[in-house]
Amino acid sequence: MSLTDFIRKPVFEIFPLEAGDRMVAAALHKARFTRPWSDGELHALLAQDTVFGFVAWQVNALAGRPAGGFVLARAAAGEAEILTISVDARFERSGLGWRLMQAALREARMRGAEEMFLEVDEGNIAALRLYDRLGFAKVGERKAYYESAGGRSTALVMRRDLR
Repeated sequence: MSLTDFIRKPVFEIFPLEAGDRMVAAALHKARFTRPWSDGELHALLAQDTVFGFVAWQVNALAGRPAGGFVLARAAAGEAEILTISVDARFERSGLGWRLMQAALREARMRGAEEMFLEVDEGNIAALRLYDRLGFAKVGERKAYYESAGGRSTALVMRRDLR
């Protein structure tokens, strides 16, 4: 046995993302994206009736109530799209991305969406694996869409049927 066998993994619960959570979401986004969204941008999005999201809050945390990640989506006219998703690097491969996406997919269906779209950097292998497991398929590309320190990369447009 090793020491890691005795360390309890953090437990998270998924809650609707509220305007009061925007600063936490902005910090999570800033840690993972080259062009992060500000708390003001998140507030403006959350003020729209068509936009919804979810946040993963750690349960029984010793120091506060840290967020492990969030997802933001929009649904209108029978279609939905993932606007952004961010999971804290400390909790990668813990299933949080899966759980957040499942919450967004359920909510989109409840809002009448029949299909869900998203865009992902072609180099984001972890996200591509997640979206593949969730049933998304590539339907298009946007060349040189994302900008990073290493240059520009292609965005893959992906779609999933919600019916």
